[in-house]
Amino acid sequence: MLEPAQEVLAGQEAWVVGGAVRDELLGRELVDLDIAVRDPRQAARAFAKRSGGAPFALSEQHGAWRVALEDGRTIDFTPLPEGSIEDDLAKRDFTLNAIARPLAGGDRVDPFGGRADLEARRLRAVGESVFRDDPLRLLRAVRLEDELELQLDDETEALVRRDAELVTRPAGERILAELRRLSAGGFRRLDGLGLLAPLGGTIDDRLDRWDSWDYRLAAVFGDGLRRFPVSNELRRFAAALLRAEPPQLDARSIHRFRAATEPWALEALAFAGASELGPAIEQARAEEPVEPLLRGDELDLPPGPEIGRLLAEIAEERAAGTIATREEALDYARRNAGAVRQDG
Repeated sequence: MLEPAQEVLAGQEAWVVGGAVRDELLGRELVDLDIAVRDPRQAARAFAKRSGGAPFALSEQHGAWRVALEDGRTIDFTPLPEGSIEDDLAKRDFTLNAIARPLAGGDRVDPFGGRADLEARRLRAVGESVFRDDPLRLLRAVRLEDELELQLDDETEALVRRDAELVTRPAGERILAELRRLSAGGFRRLDGLGLLAPLGGTIDDRLDRWDSWDYRLAAVFGDGLRRFPVSNELRRFAAALLRAEPPQLDARSIHRFRAATEPWALEALAFAGASELGPAIEQARAEEPVEPLLRGDELDLPPGPEIGRLLAEIAEERAAGTIATREEALDYARRNAGAVRQDG
């Protein structure tokens, strides 16, 4: 990404800033690039034309533009304020993100000692008002601690605790983007700093039972997850976990559990504290018939929920071993059409 940017911005004042410089110093792969320039709109369009990316305004208020590349990487072009690059860096969140270097090459500018903080594995705020200026930084502080194995310095931690009540103010999409990247330890850190309760989250022993971002969100927020703009897929996932109750080991119980929780039956077992039943779930999956014994149009019934109910019951009886052939399935359907099962 650097070479095309250097080409299209040759002869202009342009600085690589923020997380890109930080990640270079840490030896991490450069995924996203942040460049401060005088005219972000023109720079983004020129870079997009050169790279084949898609340019769009990232913030009308602040004048930032982004170019999204086909491989998922992004390049942000932010306004370089009148004055010096130090003026831009003074508005950033943490010292390790307040380092810049000329896009064309040259010495880094590090007015707040960010490189020394990186070497000390220390996360330090640029100024006293950073969290009040943008409360999302409260969550970012914990996420950076978590991802980069850093530690808030005492003064910055005190600022986090002071401003913790502001954590609900950012847009839900921004909050969710930070939460999705936290480990179990990150959520515990949120809780310890007083940032989790205002968001509606709680910690219990379910948090560590499965290692995935979506699982942690469901474990921490439960029904409260609906207050965030999550996808329908994540809503269904959380609902499957929340209704999960440990099954018995017999084939019928395993089938019913899977019917209620697949494709997340293993995660639901973990949530319910019954991970020891995982092999039974895996076996049931491996033995799942490729084709059903009957299809809806073979039941000679009018369209409606009755067909779905009968097919589900037939599938359960098949899993339990009481039905094995198409003829037995048809016989079950004839005997039970319109009936209500007494065993749930």
